[in-house]
Amino acid sequence: MNTHLDDRWVEIHAQLRRAVPAGTYELWLQALQAREVGDTTLVISAPDSSAWWVAERFGRVLQTCAAAVLGPEVEVEVIPASATHAPGQRVRGDSARGPRLGEPPRADELNPKYSFDQFVIGEGNRLAHAAALAVAELPGHAYNPLFVYGPPGVGKTHLLQSIAHYVGEHGGGLSVRYTTIEAFTTGFVSALQSGSIERFKAGYRRADVLLIDDVQFLEDKTRTEEEFFHTFNALYETGSQLVISSDRLPRDMAALEERLCERFESGLVTDILAPDFDTRMTILCKRADHDGLSEIPRVALERIAERVTDNVRALEGALIRVVAYHSLTGRPIEENLVTEVLDRLYPAPRRRARSVEDVQEMTCRAFDVSLDDLVSPSRSAHLVWPRQLAMYLSRELTAATLPAIGRQFGGRNHTTVIHACRRARERLTGDAEASATAQHIKERLEGPLATDALDRLSTS
Repeated sequence: MNTHLDDRWVEIHAQLRRAVPAGTYELWLQALQAREVGDTTLVISAPDSSAWWVAERFGRVLQTCAAAVLGPEVEVEVIPASATHAPGQRVRGDSARGPRLGEPPRADELNPKYSFDQFVIGEGNRLAHAAALAVAELPGHAYNPLFVYGPPGVGKTHLLQSIAHYVGEHGGGLSVRYTTIEAFTTGFVSALQSGSIERFKAGYRRADVLLIDDVQFLEDKTRTEEEFFHTFNALYETGSQLVISSDRLPRDMAALEERLCERFESGLVTDILAPDFDTRMTILCKRADHDGLSEIPRVALERIAERVTDNVRALEGALIRVVAYHSLTGRPIEENLVTEVLDRLYPAPRRRARSVEDVQEMTCRAFDVSLDDLVSPSRSAHLVWPRQLAMYLSRELTAATLPAIGRQFGGRNHTTVIHACRRARERLTGDAEASATAQHIKERLEGPLATDALDRLSTS
């Protein structure tokens, strides 16, 4: 390197230090070397394993910093350290140049059925679906990170893999990786034992989109958590998209370090609730149509949807079990057959009929308000939301009519109940904490015996 280039390169490095976080600079840019400089071109060499990545991810900042020192007409080229100068590898090039150097290991297998086209949208997952689609269309720009939580079997994995499929098909060459925390942990331990930890890191930290499923299993894995934390930071600082799923909110994962939970909550946190009856019916009809099961009467699907309420995988499994029983016995698929088959795995729960009074009592306990306040005319902010939610749940979970519900809430008319239900639905769609509270109340009310549920709540 001549003295002139040496001096200019020191200045460019100083610009780079100021332009990116220290960790990013040390990980990706510190090892860069200036190969040669011409009237309008600066050639930079990067380690063979990361040259393509540096050109793609840091092209703009390299160009800006070089222009600040060498003038606006300069063009930057990035080449592998082992290569001779081959003009054309400009940092502004596109992804059509061929495979990237240091290609990360192949992503985990994706389920071809887990696409946006096959995802059934309902009230309990509408926001999560919209957020996932926005992330797939604009990785790194819409919501980053996106954190999706909900109980097992409600579609979290389906959404994450839908993003992976979409980016793979329409992402213009962006690299996408889907994995589970279990696979991440296994790979990390194996890399430590085999001495290939740098390759492991590169496999994840060069992804444009990283999707991590079941992050709750990271709890109590101290070394894996530390590595995941640094992987998260490295990707976030370079603008890569992160999507994470869990069965609980970040703040409810007590065994995780606070700094990691804070990063999970720094983007959009959205939940997926158990599917309502209409969504369950749509899922069953779609699955039956997909599998060519047109002979199944709707009443049989309705019985399945009524019995299996909280898990999409179990819902589809129940349908498969009914069809298998029909095929093996030759009996027609009708309501009695469905009941007989499901009674063995999903026995009908014994419960006292839910009433508006049950909903009111459960809501009062959840929000620590009195029944008199709940049904009062007061428009105090701390009472309006519990009242609206209680009316909504009364409409959803009991057989009471709108006028009957209104009478139970201080003699309000049915239009007031309709308005309350509409406002509650809107809030539940966009407010994760409100959705969690509603789900908690519903679970208490939908226990094997409603009276036992009330008793348990009163002592909790």
